[in-house]
Amino acid sequence: MTSSVNIPSTNLIVSSICLGTGGFGTSIGRDDAFRMLDTFFELGGAFIDTAHVYGDWDASVLRSASERVIGEWMRERGVRDQVVLATKGAHWFLDKPDVPRLSRQDIDDDVAGSLEALRTDRIDLYWLHRDDPERDVEDIMQTLARHKASGAIRYCGASNWKPVRIRAAQDAAGKLGFAGFVADQSLWNAGVPVGPPFGDVTTTWMDDEAFAYHLETGMAAIPYQSQAYGLFKRMYEGTLDQMNAGLRAYYKPEETEQRYDRMRIVMDESGLTITQVTLAYLTSQPFTTVPIVGCRNCEQLADSMTALSVRLTPEQTHFIRTGERPGFSL
Repeated sequence: MTSSVNIPSTNLIVSSICLGTGGFGTSIGRDDAFRMLDTFFELGGAFIDTAHVYGDWDASVLRSASERVIGEWMRERGVRDQVVLATKGAHWFLDKPDVPRLSRQDIDDDVAGSLEALRTDRIDLYWLHRDDPERDVEDIMQTLARHKASGAIRYCGASNWKPVRIRAAQDAAGKLGFAGFVADQSLWNAGVPVGPPFGDVTTTWMDDEAFAYHLETGMAAIPYQSQAYGLFKRMYEGTLDQMNAGLRAYYKPEETEQRYDRMRIVMDESGLTITQVTLAYLTSQPFTTVPIVGCRNCEQLADSMTALSVRLTPEQTHFIRTGERPGFSL
């Protein structure tokens, strides 16, 4: 089994697990972030995900704190050419959540800002962090095509975009003569969400429509919250009552419990840990899926990286998702 995969329609070879860095520079200080990045790299990680807005919720640090920490780390370690770097732009300003930012100027400003903060001359995978359904998608894709042609970004992705808008974007990109989006980033894990992630209607999750779209097109999925804030590990360790009630409330308790029970069956059959089953549920899907892990420390990260080369069978992933297995029912 492999610890790396190719993102379809690109020449990007990425580690099977991506490191999420939302807390870098804020809740995770520079030194701890450096240790986590070193650990990830040493354990075979080569795919880092951040966003231009990460850290902007903390007024005591410079804007784009996560990008800045990653940029410093890459410069000090001399590893820019050894990692696939992804960042996101076009997120609304945190003090103006009702004002979308997908104009040409907005995207131009964020691309330039990310390049400066990351101390690099190109972004391997550039995500549009949010969509604005009121904006002509062709205008958006024209802006991305221009940045791709300049070399500032190598490939483009859609984060929190609905399938109908992704389809429209792909059609517009085709008319412009470039590949358009090569991946989709939404919330996805083995849990069953109650509704939009964080109660935010501008976010998306892997629902049946999105799953069918990925099956049809083969587009890669790079899901965030792949471990559901540690929900399944807490269920396994018997510490679910210690989990933040608000985070637990994102998931339907009965249906998620049923999936966990099926995950335990797969654990018993395979000898895998709960972390390995949680992440392999994603890496073993019928289309390329690279889960983003958002760990708080090196211990959690090392545990997550034990799943780097672990895969489930198609029957096991289908069983966890649906409960269907010939000759057996839970």
